[in-house]
Order: sequence, then C-alpha cells, then structure tokens
Amino acid sequence: MTDTPEQQPLTHLDKEGAARMVDITDKAVTDRRATAQALVRMQPETLVLLMNARLPKGDALQVARVAGILAAKRTWELIPLCHPIPLSKIEIQIDAIAKDTVRICADVRNAAQTGVEMEALTACSIAALTLYDMAKAVDPGMWITDIGLMEKAGGKRGLWTREDGA
Repeated sequence: MTDTPEQQPLTHLDKEGAARMVDITDKAVTDRRATAQALVRMQPETLVLLMNARLPKGDALQVARVAGILAAKRTWELIPLCHPIPLSKIEIQIDAIAKDTVRICADVRNAAQTGVEMEALTACSIAALTLYDMAKAVDPGMWITDIGLMEKAGGKRGLWTREDGA
C-alpha cells in the first residue's frame, strides 16, 4: 500500500523544517521525458500576423522557440530547489489550434537521476511570455492559459499521462 499525499514526507524539507535540495545521489540514472503545454489566446488578426511573421518586432515564433530552449536549460537557476541537470533534447512546437489560439508544446529529455518536468513547464511558460512580449504592441489583451504537464516518463514511477488531454 502506498502512502496518501498527506502521509508522505515533504522531500524538500529537512527534519527541522528548513528548505533543502533533495539528495538524488542514490537514485538510478534513467531515460526521462516530459511534455508540457501552454495556450496563448489573442485576437484573430494578431494570430494571422504571428503565423506569417508580420509582427512589428519580427518573427515571434522563432524567438519564442529559442527563449523556451534557453529557459529549459536555466530552470535550475530560476526554481530554487531544482537540480542542475544535463538535457539531451529540448523541442518547442508552436501551432495555431483555433482562429485565436496557439498551443506551445515543450518536449524535454535527459538521462539522469531526476526528471525534466520543471524544465518542460519552464520552457512553455517562457515561450508564451516571449510571444506576449513580441505581440503586445498590437494586442495587449492576449491571455496565457492552461500551462501544465501533459506527460512524463522515466524514473521509478514510469509513464504518467494527463487523462483529460486538456
């Protein structure tokens, strides 16, 4: 029987309750993968400009991809208790999924002692913020939503997939 979340010890606190980085020394190195997404909603006219690289600041899709990649690589500097880990793949895909919405998907992989969920989530978040920055002059009302982990694989828990597909 496994512990419920209420019964599991808090891994980022020591015995005195102080914040700490989890010791992963004895964890096995396994192949790990995480996929996360973010949605950015905008005016349909803004989406046309974005998808055709016609925004005043230039090709926002390419800039957002690079920003997401850089963010994933620096997650450990942004999230206080994350481990600095080697990343073997970071892929950012940005697609129009409606007349007013783009989906940003980040797929991150490594072979290490800890997973890459935070790196995938950070990549999506920063890519979305970059799109906002690149398009805010024409559409300050854009809305970033639905940032979340879609799937993770590797480690002792194996495969986890968001069941609702949101």
